[in-house]
Amino acid sequence: MDITTAFQALLLGIIEGLTEFIPVSSTGHLILIIDIIGFEGLKGKTFEIIIQLGAILAICWLYRQKLIDTLIGLPKEKSAQKFALNITLAFLPAAILGVMFHGFIKEVLFSPTVVSVSLVVGGFLILIIEKKAPEPKFNTIENISFKTALLIGFAQALAMIPGTSRSGATIMGSLLLKVERKTATEFSFFLAIPTMLGATVYDVYKNLDSLSFDNIAIIAIGFISAFFAALLVVKTVISFISTHGFAPFAYYRIVIGSVMLVLLNF
Repeated sequence: MDITTAFQALLLGIIEGLTEFIPVSSTGHLILIIDIIGFEGLKGKTFEIIIQLGAILAICWLYRQKLIDTLIGLPKEKSAQKFALNITLAFLPAAILGVMFHGFIKEVLFSPTVVSVSLVVGGFLILIIEKKAPEPKFNTIENISFKTALLIGFAQALAMIPGTSRSGATIMGSLLLKVERKTATEFSFFLAIPTMLGATVYDVYKNLDSLSFDNIAIIAIGFISAFFAALLVVKTVISFISTHGFAPFAYYRIVIGSVMLVLLNF
């Protein structure tokens, strides 16, 4: 592993951590940056998937008390059971559809053009949903209905299109389903844990032949940088959203996507 590859892995890890939990598409950003800098870390986009675990670990650390309390309370406490069931139901659509369409997504949709278009379209959708979202009905994850949790899961599944944003699809879907803004954001954080863990395990399984000791060094750099970058973002994102809403992210998406479309075509 040379110094250039190490620096690229560091940069990509930081980008992953900064973008995973805001509605701008971490995968989309990684695809665009990898195309620009010519990163050749691992075969089959495995690097991009695995370093997302660093960002997920940041969520597990920051919300460790909630996760521990839920695990302890599962045998007896209804609130813990409802929390776990809602996360499980919301996880299922992406898990099932991801396995079914894994090959097609990786081979056909992982392109800078798809990402750029998705960024622009998603940006306009965020602006529309911000204005048209109904009055919230659910203000905690525990009181979200099972039906609503499952529908949020289908909204998350839209993020299999690179550039859509997993957190963006989940949060916007939640807002349309009458989930309060802060609760929608936290639901997206917790839902990321099984979703990205499952995606990582499946992708590693599909690409075992491409992993080597050198690959592990590259992954470690990206993993650690993603962890610390995500810690920084998650601590501030909820307060930022409470004050500014999602419109700033929408405008950012539209600008970045439009610029990339121009560059790709000219």
